Amino acid sequence: MFTCGENQLEMPTKDIYTRDQVPVALTIYQKWQLVEPLKLTTHGYNTPYEALRDKTQSVLTQIVSHLDYSSMVKQRSLGPDNLDDGTEASAAFLDALRTRAMDDLYEAAQEYGIILKDLAVIDRQFKGEIARTMDSLTARALQAQVEAANVDRENSNKVKIQQGLLEVARVQALSSRTEADARAYAVVAKAKADGEALRIAADAQATATRVSAQAEADAIRSRAEADQSVVDAFAREMGMRRVEVTKVQAFGNRAIFVPTETGSGSASGIGSALALGMGMAQGMKDGQKQ
Repeated sequence: MFTCGENQLEMPTKDIYTRDQVPVALTIYQKWQLVEPLKLTTHGYNTPYEALRDKTQSVLTQIVSHLDYSSMVKQRSLGPDNLDDGTEASAAFLDALRTRAMDDLYEAAQEYGIILKDLAVIDRQFKGEIARTMDSLTARALQAQVEAANVDRENSNKVKIQQGLLEVARVQALSSRTEADARAYAVVAKAKADGEALRIAADAQATATRVSAQAEADAIRSRAEADQSVVDAFAREMGMRRVEVTKVQAFGNRAIFVPTETGSGSASGIGSALALGMGMAQGMKDGQKQ
């Protein structure tokens, strides 16, 4: 009984010897599809698996017999997911399995009416004393590679830590410089503000002084104009006497006045005495208030 759909199967092989006489057993993954069952029966096979098993064993024996153990031990699984560009040391083995084996088996399978769609080596086991010795050497080499990788990683981490510290120091220096600039700007701004405030205060004081002087001048001028407008002789005389009284008051209550006018009967003497008396009386009142 056959099926014309896709089939896939893991196929173990018999022991195959490498060029340096190391036996190896492979586990092969294959995907195929039977398209012409009559060709399969013509060659005497009951199932596609039987036909592919014999042909795969023959092709792999021819390929592996031309390879060294060292070229096969470098990679554990060989298939379409881990094929490289041929730059690795195991490129010869990869080429042999993916190119020659696939091509040979594809052509051979067509003779049985089978289309081979995929092929991969998913496992292999080396046997014998040589294989054990090579495995030990390989394990040591891998351990050395791991240790070297750990050292490189540790050195890389140290470098990154130093770079991080340098970056932190740079940021801190930049922050300190920015703070210093801000403080300097604040000092300059305050000095400018204080200078501007002093200038405004001085301008205000000067303006107030000018206004006060102008007001006082206007008041003096107004009083002079008022005095000038008085036409009555007695009123003028009384105004003059008031000025005399103000002058006497300015001396204070401790001043002593001595009359110097002659001629007690004259009007000027009487006026001076009157003004003197009024000034003294006003001075005494001011003294009592204090």
